[in-house]
Amino acid sequence: MDWLAEHILSGLVFLPFVWGIIGLLLPNMKDSSHRVWAFVGSLGIFLLSLYLYFNYDPAGAEFQFVEKTPWITAWGVQYNLGLDGISLWLVILTTFLTPLIILGSFTAVEQRQREFYFLMLALESGMLGAFVSLDAFLFYVFWEVMLIPMYLLIGVWGGKNRIYASMKFFLYTVVGSLLMLVAIFYLSYQHKLQFNQYSTALLDLYKLQLAGDGWFSVQAILFLAFSFAFAIKVPLFPLHTWLPDAHVEAPTAGSVVLAGVLLKLGGYGFIRFAFPLFPSAVIQYQMVFLTLSAIAIVYGAWVAMVQPDIKKLVAYSSVSHMGYVVLGLFSLNMIGVTGSVYQMLNHGISTGALFLLVGMIYERRHTREISDFGGIAKLMPLFAIVFMIITLSSVALPGTNGFIGEFLILLGAWLTHPVIAIVAATGVVFGAVYMLWMFRRVMFGPVTHKENESLKDLTSREILVLVPFIFMVFFMGVYPNLFFGKMEPSVQRLITKVMKPKNLNTQTAAVKVEQQNEY
Repeated sequence: MDWLAEHILSGLVFLPFVWGIIGLLLPNMKDSSHRVWAFVGSLGIFLLSLYLYFNYDPAGAEFQFVEKTPWITAWGVQYNLGLDGISLWLVILTTFLTPLIILGSFTAVEQRQREFYFLMLALESGMLGAFVSLDAFLFYVFWEVMLIPMYLLIGVWGGKNRIYASMKFFLYTVVGSLLMLVAIFYLSYQHKLQFNQYSTALLDLYKLQLAGDGWFSVQAILFLAFSFAFAIKVPLFPLHTWLPDAHVEAPTAGSVVLAGVLLKLGGYGFIRFAFPLFPSAVIQYQMVFLTLSAIAIVYGAWVAMVQPDIKKLVAYSSVSHMGYVVLGLFSLNMIGVTGSVYQMLNHGISTGALFLLVGMIYERRHTREISDFGGIAKLMPLFAIVFMIITLSSVALPGTNGFIGEFLILLGAWLTHPVIAIVAATGVVFGAVYMLWMFRRVMFGPVTHKENESLKDLTSREILVLVPFIFMVFFMGVYPNLFFGKMEPSVQRLITKVMKPKNLNTQTAAVKVEQQNEY
């Protein structure tokens, strides 16, 4: 068991890729065999990831299950993996969603199945690697590597405008991350100046002393370089325009993994890199990001409200919901940041399920136009019930997972800046408007299109895919402390790093943190 604890992160990162390679190289099999191979492998990865949950000690070291091996010694680059209570849940979210996405795509992918499922597993490896990297350069490598499978999934299996959407997605992300790469090299150079050796190890970079006074200080410029990459990935207004195109053109599996996991890497990047590395700059630019997040929440909701395409509506809802994540992070208090991390998990469950449901109805009707539906609840009652549950989760109904995250975020924002919190709170109302209006038009009323009369309800496979999502909607809504218990000590460490006295006038800040912890 000691060997497993020492190497489990490497196993989780590389096993999906190796499993996918084996499936790619196996002799020609029946189409169903490639699907089953990928599903069994991804399910095994999920079960293996549960070892992390049962063996993670929230009161232990800052990072656990650490693996460290020299890699590019001349540059101070290490193969360094580890996780805390924040990345723990994002790893489990990734391994939880992947087998469900693969199972949900069994009938959606008709051509090049071998390559499709290899790319899905390779994408899982890239995402897991990014979540557990404790070296800035290694993180950048995984950040870039995972773009390739996603680019191909959209470009090969996407809709009619798939080439445009895949290129836009790729270019936005690559250009944004180039600034981050330059900043990583500069940090390594600074480590050489201050400690006489190059290093990109995260714990080494945390020790750097960087000038932090002013809007264009060293810290501020480096913070903006990292933040540009992370804001694109979230995506934060006004860097969001790649997302609706990518979602609409991507196959259902691509949309689910994009919304469920890839967007979370933006929020995670702020938590793991931007905040602890550049605390003074975070304080300096706090109001800018609070304002942009509030705009994203309201703007995303307004644009979603007028969309005629269900999938595009859900895509713009992601812009709005991820705006809450950024709002909670930049509240810079225990309540808001905890709510933000929880909201990342919630969004992965709720929006991932929405994209799966949209994909299921698209397979039957080959249209996503809201006007082409109506009266679906009479023909597909089980589908309507599941859609209703996920819709209520998306609009943050009390008792569902969405309510916990949004409530904590808005409370944290209120403690930091009440006016911003009030503006952001209107997004809850707008969210209910566009989601419930869409649900009514699709599910109720007369069946006005003859093509809808032959629609079949959920199959046993589709029920098997959706039941875990329904379970998590209510489980996370009723028992959030199960998640907070392992998460909160890591969030507290993060807040302490950012709000330390030398970066603020901050006897006041320390008092605020203490008061917020009393809630």
